[in-house]
Amino acid sequence: MNIETIDMEIPESSSIIIGHSHFIKTVEDIYETFINTNPNIKFGIAFNEASGKRLIRYDGNDQEMIEVAIRNAERLKAGHTFVIMMKGGWPINVLNSLKSVVEISRIYAATSNPLRVVVAIDSDRAAILGVMDGYVVQGVERDSDRAERHALLRKLGYKR
Repeated sequence: MNIETIDMEIPESSSIIIGHSHFIKTVEDIYETFINTNPNIKFGIAFNEASGKRLIRYDGNDQEMIEVAIRNAERLKAGHTFVIMMKGGWPINVLNSLKSVVEISRIYAATSNPLRVVVAIDSDRAAILGVMDGYVVQGVERDSDRAERHALLRKLGYKR
């Protein structure tokens, strides 16, 4: 078995969500979840089938996000894995709705940070072991850092 770390492609001003699901209808259900949550978010979905034809199934409402999602899914190789690329919104806007999709069993990452995925590959199988989201911490926030965090949340509209 080989263990690989795979860097995900995340274009400027976009986010990625990676998860595990168990059924081919995942693509349609994620599409409907996004449209019902916020039809203004631009997104692309790619889903790696684990059996049968073992194709990358895809959908979305933005061609760039669809193409990036497919490239990331190809890199990961792991069956029943989905990759969502999005812009014009944040993962926080859709995560609770995604968690309600009945066939989704796990969310590995939801981020706009650089993302590296740890994948085990054994012959004709692959599995996500974990994710490296962003970079290692460099200290503990001070009062000025806290004030900056509070200001950012208000600027983004998440707090008033």
